[in-house]
Order: sequence, then C-alpha cells, then structure tokens
Amino acid sequence: MIIINIKENESIDKALKRFKKKFEKTGVLRELRSRQAYEKKSITRRTCVKRAVYKQTLNSEI
Repeated sequence: MIIINIKENESIDKALKRFKKKFEKTGVLRELRSRQAYEKKSITRRTCVKRAVYKQTLNSEI
C-alpha cells in the first residue's frame, strides 16, 4: 500500500503527482499488463534480444 503524507499548505495536485510517481516506480501496472496474456519464455527472450540489438544500434550511431 502506498502512503503519501500531505504537508501543510501543499496542493492536492502536487500530492497526486507524488503518488503517481511512487505508483509508477512500483511497477504494478507494467506487471498487470504483462499478466493479461501468457507469453512463452522463448518469445520473451526473443523480444529482449531484439530490444538489446536495437539499443546497441542506437548507441553505435552516436
């Protein structure tokens, strides 16, 4: 459970922004989306390799 302490004279917008940032760091939404459909390990490995190759090509262009 995420707890956000609201300081005196702090706007709700700022507190909500801090909550969203903490919530995103926990990775709950990312995990929820990944669990919606089962993906075989071989496919996840393949996508990981594709991402790594893509990142490496971006770094080599610089």
